[in-house]
Amino acid sequence: MSLPFVTSRIGLGLAALGRPGYIDIGHGGDFAGRTDAQSMQAHAHAMLDAAYEAGVRYFDAARSYGRAEAFLGSWLTQRGIGTEEVGVGSKWGYTYTADWRIDAEVHEVKDLSIETLRRQVGESRELLGSHLRLYQIHSATLESGVFEGSAVLDELARLREEGTAVGFTVTGPRQGEAIERGLEVGGFDAVQATWNLLEDSAGPSLEAAHAAGLGVIIKEAVANGRLTERGDVPLADIARSVDATPDALALAAVLAQPWADVVLSGATTLAMLKSNLAAARVELGEELLERLGALREAPESYWETRAALPWN
Repeated sequence: MSLPFVTSRIGLGLAALGRPGYIDIGHGGDFAGRTDAQSMQAHAHAMLDAAYEAGVRYFDAARSYGRAEAFLGSWLTQRGIGTEEVGVGSKWGYTYTADWRIDAEVHEVKDLSIETLRRQVGESRELLGSHLRLYQIHSATLESGVFEGSAVLDELARLREEGTAVGFTVTGPRQGEAIERGLEVGGFDAVQATWNLLEDSAGPSLEAAHAAGLGVIIKEAVANGRLTERGDVPLADIARSVDATPDALALAAVLAQPWADVVLSGATTLAMLKSNLAAARVELGEELLERLGALREAPESYWETRAALPWN
């Protein structure tokens, strides 16, 4: 693997575990109304326990994921897990603004300024301490101008010199172009992007990033629930042909890509996590991968559908 710390092929993302509202299909029902902070922390700890016991060694959070960093940090401390036993990544650039409400008008606000970076890296370090091994720009689009901001790039270079790996995440139909710009700028150890059976347009750029020595982390492998039994994509018959669930099949398709180092599970229940982790046992041949290619959507269409998903 290209990532400069302990990791695993399947990691656990905490986007849906650290706050009561998210855009995954069926997310709200997974907590059965128990969305107070204490209950959600206990649930997150149970999920982290199960993932760790199953061999997961990479955990992904962000400043905007509600209390995800706090939940993860308290779990690491309470379980006595050392900094060399797991890889922990987080992100800066969005501020959580929902105030623990599911019906908030605005859930997070993006600001990729040097001031936000300096403030949020301090907040992340306070919660995660020396476990924080990878710090990423959250949604580094071309339009954001973050790749052109010398102050931000200089600060990231300083973090890197201090021993924290630096990366960037991308989003939207121009993911590939943003990755290519990040490679041109240089100074990054990892890239995180959306790649799944519906939206695979970033594949060539991710392959180039891997070839350049960056670690490649894949998010939204099940397309915010669309590639699960809850979703709108007919995967059940194909999944049964390889004795798998739709979500495991979707994650297995990522694992089959030679440039993918880590694919994130965004599971919110123990049953969902177990189903996701079964992806490691699913073998996909070229013929089946070609068949799955028929599910591909135009990037613009995919991202329009994603943008319309409700917070729940």
